Amino acid sequence: MGELINGRELADKMQAQIKEEVQELEKKDIRPGLVVLLVGENSASQTYVKNKDIAAAKIGIHSKIERLPETISETELLSVIEHYNQDPEYHGILVQLPLPKHIDEEKVLLAVDPKKDVDGFHPMNMGHLFIGEPTMIPCTPYGIMKMFEAYNIDLEGKRAVVIGRSNIVGKPMAQLMMMKNATVTIAHSRTVDLPAIAREADILVVAIGRGHFVTKEFVKPGAVVIDVGMNRDENGKLIGDVKFDEVSPVASFITPVPKGVGPMTITMLMYQTVEAAKKQK
Repeated sequence: MGELINGRELADKMQAQIKEEVQELEKKDIRPGLVVLLVGENSASQTYVKNKDIAAAKIGIHSKIERLPETISETELLSVIEHYNQDPEYHGILVQLPLPKHIDEEKVLLAVDPKKDVDGFHPMNMGHLFIGEPTMIPCTPYGIMKMFEAYNIDLEGKRAVVIGRSNIVGKPMAQLMMMKNATVTIAHSRTVDLPAIAREADILVVAIGRGHFVTKEFVKPGAVVIDVGMNRDENGKLIGDVKFDEVSPVASFITPVPKGVGPMTITMLMYQTVEAAKKQK
C-alpha cells in the first residue's frame, strides 16, 4: 500500500510557522494583507474563497473578500484591480478564476501588479519561472514541491509525467520539476497511448480534471502519484482524477482527495502573501 502524503497535516504545520512569522512582522508594524476579488456566484469559487479566508484568519493575515456582481464590466473590474494595486494595506491581490465569459481573463491577470500577484499567474511572474528565476509561483505546483520536500522524495534524474497542460498547474509543475533535474513529459487528453506514457513515470502528477480518469493501468509499480483533481461524482462526493482505491496498492506514495493537494495550495497562497508584504515594506 502506498504511503499517504497527508496534505492537511503538512499544511497545518506550515501554517503554524507562517503564523509565527506574521506575529514577528506585526512587531515591526507590518500586517500582511490579502484581497480576493470574487466575481459572480460560482459555487466552487465560493468554497475556495471561504477556505482561503478561514486560513488567513487563522494565520493572522488581514483578509478581505470583495464580492462583485456577475454583470460587472471588464472596465469596472480593471478599475477595482487598479485601486488595490495602489492600496498599501493589501500586499496580495487574488482574482478568483473562472471569470464570466464577457471578461478577458488574460487582460485581467495582466492588470494585477506583479509584486502583488500572489497566485503567480501574471505573465511576468510566469516568465521569471520559465527562465529559472522564480519570484511568485503558481500555488498548486508550489505546494506539491513542498510535499516532495517534506516526504524526502528526490526528483534528481527521475522520469516525471504531468497529465494536464494548464498554465495554472501542468506547465509550471513541469518547470519546477525540471529545475530539480527531473526529466519531464507533459501529456494531455490528446496524447496517443496515454497509459503507456504515464507508466514510464517515477513521479506522476495528474491534473486533467476528469474524475477517476487514472486507473492502475497508468501507474508503474512504485511510482509517486500526485492527484490534483477536484471533481464530484454522481452522488456529489468529492473525488480526484485518480482512482485512489485501485492505484494506492501500486504506488509508493499517493495523495488523497480531499486532504491532499488542496490544503497546500491555500498554504502557499498565504506564504506568498507574507513574502510579498516583506518585499513591499
